[in-house]
Amino acid sequence: DEEVAKLEDLFEDLAKSSPEAEQVTKRMQELEPLTDEASKAEYIALMRESISQYVSAMNDNEGYKWGAEQTDATTLKVPTTHDGEFDVTVEVYTPKSLAKETNRAAYVYAHGGGAVALTAAECGPARQCDGVTMNMVVFNVDYRLAPETKCPNNIKDFYECIKYVSGNAESLGIDPSKIVIGGESGGGYICLGAMVLLAEAGEGHLVKLAIPTIPMTDDYCFSDPLVMTIEERKSYTVMRKMWGELIAADLEAQKSSPYLFPGKASEELLAKFPPTIVFEHEFDMFITEATRLAGRLRRAGRLLEFVVIPGATHMSPYVPGFKGYEIRREVLKKIADEYIHS
Repeated sequence: DEEVAKLEDLFEDLAKSSPEAEQVTKRMQELEPLTDEASKAEYIALMRESISQYVSAMNDNEGYKWGAEQTDATTLKVPTTHDGEFDVTVEVYTPKSLAKETNRAAYVYAHGGGAVALTAAECGPARQCDGVTMNMVVFNVDYRLAPETKCPNNIKDFYECIKYVSGNAESLGIDPSKIVIGGESGGGYICLGAMVLLAEAGEGHLVKLAIPTIPMTDDYCFSDPLVMTIEERKSYTVMRKMWGELIAADLEAQKSSPYLFPGKASEELLAKFPPTIVFEHEFDMFITEATRLAGRLRRAGRLLEFVVIPGATHMSPYVPGFKGYEIRREVLKKIADEYIHS
C-alpha cells in the first residue's frame, strides 16, 4: 500500500510538474468523450506526449544506465507486405558478455504504450537491462501504432518479426530452440495477438516461451464498473476509447475476434499457444482479464506459471527504487535460468 501511494504521488507530481502538464491532463479529460476526428487526433497527440514524458522521466533514472553500458545496440529491418510494403524496425540489444557466442537465446519484445503510443527506442533502456538480466539478445520491435495502423495489422507486424528471427536464427547468432516472446501492457496485447496467429498457423512450436506482461487482454473494460477494482474503475473509460475508437478497425465486427481480444481465443487455439507465463502486478488495471486468461491457459495445458508481484501497480516494477523493480528483475532472471538456460 505504501508503494502504491508513493507511485501515485510520483505520477501526480509529473502531471503537475508545469502549468503545461496540468493543462494537458485537463484537456485530455475534456476530449475523452468526444468522437469527432479533430478531437480524436488531438487526444491521441496529447496521450502520446504525456506517456512519452512519463517514460522519459523513468529513463533518466540512474537505475537504467547500466543496461546501455553492458549491451551493444544495432538495428535491423523486417520487410512486411500485409499492410502495404513496410519495413518494421527492430532494435537489437546484445549483452557484451554474449558478443562472441553463436547460439544465444532471443527475447522478441513488444513495447508498452497501449498499442497507440511510444516507440521501441523510448522503451530501450529497460529492455537493455532485461537482456543483461536474462542473458539474452533482445529484439525490441517497433510495430506500427493505432489508430494509423488498425487491428490486425499491428499484431501482424510483431508476428512477422518473430518469424524473421526464427527463420534467420543462424545468421543472427540465435539458437532457434531458445526464442522467447513478450511484451508489457499494450505490448502484452500485441504479443498475445501474435500468439493467436502462431496458433492458427500451427507455429506455436517456434517459440520456447511467451511472457505476456500486464497485458491488455479482452473487453472487460466494457462491463459494469461496479464490479471493477479501484484501478479498473480509474481506467475503464480510457480503455473503452482506446479499444473502440483507436485500435479496432470496426469494434462491432471484431468484438468476438481473438485478433482484437486475445482473451477470446477458443480452447482449440489456446491449446496450440506456446508455453506461457502470464506476468501480472497485484494492483494492475488488467489483473482481472489476465487472471481469466491464465485460468483458461492452465485448462488448455499451456500455462507454466501465473506470476503476480505483490503490492505492485501497473508501472511500479519499472521504476528503479521501488521494491517491485528488484522483484521483477529477480523473477525475469529465474524465468530465464529455469526455462531457457537450464
